[in-house]
Amino acid sequence: MAKIARLPESVANKISAGEVVQRPASVVKELLENSIDAGASRITLSIKDAGKELIRIVDNGTGMLRADALLCVERFATSKITGVDDLDSLHTLGFRGEALPSISSVSHFELKTRTAKETLGLKLRYEGGTLAEESGVQGEQGTTITVRNLFYNVPARRKFLKSNATEYSHIYEIVKSFSLAYPEIEWRMYSEDEELFHLKSPNILERLNVFYGDDFAGSMIELTEENDYLSIKGFLGKPAMQKRKKLDQYFFVNRRLVQNRMLSQAVQQAYGDLLVERQAPFVLLFLTIDPSRIDVNVHPAKLEIKFDDERNVRNMFYPVIKRAIQLHDFAPDLAVTDRVNAHTTSYQSNSRRAFDFPDIPHRISTTNDLYRSYREGSQSFASEPGESSRYQAEMFTSNQSSAGVAAPEPELRDAAAQFSPMLLSPIYSDEDVVPNPKGLEPKIWQLHNKYLICQIKTGLMIIDQHVAHERVLYERAVDVMNHSVPNSQQLLFPQKVEFRAWEYELFEEIREDLYRLGFNLRLFGNKTIMIEGVPQDVKPGTEVTILQDMIAEYQDNASKLKLEKRDNLAKSYSCRNAIMAGQKLSLEEMRSLIDNLFATREPYSCPHGRPVIIKLSLDQLDRMFGRK
Repeated sequence: MAKIARLPESVANKISAGEVVQRPASVVKELLENSIDAGASRITLSIKDAGKELIRIVDNGTGMLRADALLCVERFATSKITGVDDLDSLHTLGFRGEALPSISSVSHFELKTRTAKETLGLKLRYEGGTLAEESGVQGEQGTTITVRNLFYNVPARRKFLKSNATEYSHIYEIVKSFSLAYPEIEWRMYSEDEELFHLKSPNILERLNVFYGDDFAGSMIELTEENDYLSIKGFLGKPAMQKRKKLDQYFFVNRRLVQNRMLSQAVQQAYGDLLVERQAPFVLLFLTIDPSRIDVNVHPAKLEIKFDDERNVRNMFYPVIKRAIQLHDFAPDLAVTDRVNAHTTSYQSNSRRAFDFPDIPHRISTTNDLYRSYREGSQSFASEPGESSRYQAEMFTSNQSSAGVAAPEPELRDAAAQFSPMLLSPIYSDEDVVPNPKGLEPKIWQLHNKYLICQIKTGLMIIDQHVAHERVLYERAVDVMNHSVPNSQQLLFPQKVEFRAWEYELFEEIREDLYRLGFNLRLFGNKTIMIEGVPQDVKPGTEVTILQDMIAEYQDNASKLKLEKRDNLAKSYSCRNAIMAGQKLSLEEMRSLIDNLFATREPYSCPHGRPVIIKLSLDQLDRMFGRK
């Protein structure tokens, strides 16, 4: 008896759904593509419970006759192509004929449709992929698809869905991208029967203001370039609008939203030094190319494409972006500068403020012995008490103009001889500092405004300033939230933040812990808040950006990692507030950072697991130079 058997159609559809329908946002994307392909000029989306309970899409497209309506829920049935050669001249978003059967097989699915020639529409209702009802129905021209109880018959897949905030944000981003790509279509979106937006104007810049706030479009760089091979149009954000994630980068190829590493890297390289490390510019670009030169049949989600000559596309794409950036004046806005200076007056001027811990009761450091050894180890650097100070002064003067070393200033405590090869961490207050017996200080240099190089008894150690400070801020945030330590500093000028819908939902989720962390926030209208106070680590003038970046980072962590809420918030806070690579530190700041680095409970890795310190011994150096 044969061991291989053909799977039943219902089982095959559920398996196929695993590729096409990964989450509610996948359903929304496939249905919106069908509405666009049907020539709709008005599209309305309604969701409940982040799409798990309800997804309904209403369009005024061409509609379908009965024969087409019955076929559209069959696998591999499509009106978009008739053969494989049609993929070379594809002008529609859909083409596989798998979306509707996959969706209907894992939900309670209902389709209503009517063409312009018909007086009565058709209603089809499916349960788990099986036709349960067919009837006539009154309605306007177009198609309405309702998806209820998604994954009701596949509990394992429903269990792996993320929080409502995460699933909602994915849906919102999909709808936003389509509304920007198709400004000629009127878009409306509802969540829990509340209207989120209604976009009537075909002006893309006006739509950007709706999604990102008033005057956002005024900071755009518009570009247009066209030749026989490739057309590039769209908008670039100024460096001041840079984000720490690439969520707000939109690349459309033949009006299809795509993810393409080459395009993303080319933009990043074109901005070059205008960007801070790990940050990305806002991008909204439309590329038009002969459909025969791209392959869209790469991934089930149809988000990836391949160019037949990627190098040629890059050679045309990169210079256009680079030239647009070079021709634009990026001088800072005087009004912004004045505003930042005004805020600065409400902050402490002490340069060590950002590196000091508040007084936290019952705080325990596990590195006291290591830190004491680090501080006292400087005695071995000089035989006379004044010798070290004299040598440091000479080094500071002679190295001021050293190439490749930013402000090579002599400062830093020593690391213990038993220091393990790779360490890491944050910082503490002056009360925890062990006094140096002879007033000697180890030598410290800042390399490329990125790494701190310190002399220790057995050689040298290199500290990554960003992840070191990240560890400090992480432990501080955890302690502040757990022990309810006052950590807020009032702003002289409160700042207004307008949240997107998914951001506001996340804000409500973590609002209490934000308050415990030191954010003094007041509701100010619909999805708008006023920032009246912030933790002392937040730099003047960055209050709004930091809060928005924290929420974005929190959402990103929640979708990828299984983190407890406060741990997630502490990680997001530390990542967004830590000093960055490229930031010059004063001698006092470097001292304070390293002092507090050794005072943390876990000074061997940053909150995300990266090493903070690398040690290089004299023996290793001797071997490198052939001395041994």
